[in-house]
Amino acid sequence: MSAGSLARPIHRWTSIVFTVTVIGNFVWRGLGQGEPPAWLTYSPLPPLFLQLFTGLYMFALPYFRPKRAA
Repeated sequence: MSAGSLARPIHRWTSIVFTVTVIGNFVWRGLGQGEPPAWLTYSPLPPLFLQLFTGLYMFALPYFRPKRAA
């Protein structure tokens, strides 16, 4: 499996993890539990940074591939 074909599933699964962690933050605050713990507050950041890198890679990929002959 090449890096190009691996970037899309990694990006997809980290978006799911990111969404779940953000929902967890809102649920914690919505239940009136007060300020969430630091690990819950900052838990969306690692998947977000991974999404940044995989998203930029997928964005730039078509520009760096060799041109196909017609």
